[in-house]
Amino acid sequence: MHLQQTKRGSRATGGPQYYFHNLTKQIRRHLRAEKAVPVALVTPYGATPSSFLAISVDAKLDPNGKVVEGRVGHDRIQQARAGESIGEAIRFWYKLRSGDFERIDVEIDEIDDKFYLTPVGYKYAERSKTQVIQRPEFPLSFNERLQSELWRRQLDRVKRRLPEMWRWSIQEICRIADAHAHESGFRHVKEEDLLRASGPLKVLGVELGPYVGKGFDCQAEFRFLDYEPYGVPVEIKKSSSGFKYQQSKYSPEELSRAVILCVRHDLQNVPRNVDVIQLATLCSVLGG
Repeated sequence: MHLQQTKRGSRATGGPQYYFHNLTKQIRRHLRAEKAVPVALVTPYGATPSSFLAISVDAKLDPNGKVVEGRVGHDRIQQARAGESIGEAIRFWYKLRSGDFERIDVEIDEIDDKFYLTPVGYKYAERSKTQVIQRPEFPLSFNERLQSELWRRQLDRVKRRLPEMWRWSIQEICRIADAHAHESGFRHVKEEDLLRASGPLKVLGVELGPYVGKGFDCQAEFRFLDYEPYGVPVEIKKSSSGFKYQQSKYSPEELSRAVILCVRHDLQNVPRNVDVIQLATLCSVLGG
């Protein structure tokens, strides 16, 4: 599947537009039935909400943003309330150079009644070569089962640029993880105690917001490498299996993107848009 850029050089009359090509039967069938489907753009950090809409060939948006019958002739991505085209949003998140795209290769997953759009390649109009974009897979996970490349690159950068703060951060994370270990001797330690790691985590590029009593525990902002900041809800758990409570309580839409911060990772079959950060693994891998 790919997006084809049209209206090159016509930014004064609305800017580039992007038509879908080679949609799978399943995606096309869903789009025909719904006429308009919200699009979540998958960034280097994972999915993020957007105001883009996938619009069917036989539909359009009226001036009030309502989906009505239309004859545009192409399945497409429309800006809706977004202030930029989907191509510019991809350029922003993936730090691509300026220039008109001829095509953007994409993968689309249907999740929570949305199209999760992942760019996997692109070609500029004036270039002959197609460039590959690596697909993010659990990009914010760092645990005993999986340590993402994004995390490893970020940690390597912090270690090189801030060696003293790096050592302090790992020492603090290990101290907190040890306090939660079964053999530590501490009893009745609450999961909120993990927030003591907020200082060292900020050094590593993860800033935790206030702990709240409703919904997810807190919001976090990830600042990795040279990418733009990325906000995502975080759930604080001593054991990641405790996330099953949220899975049974909240709607699928609310669970579409989250990060679990824990000491022990024992959640089987982690949802595809949920990442797990395990303090004990940060300690053992980086401090060992």
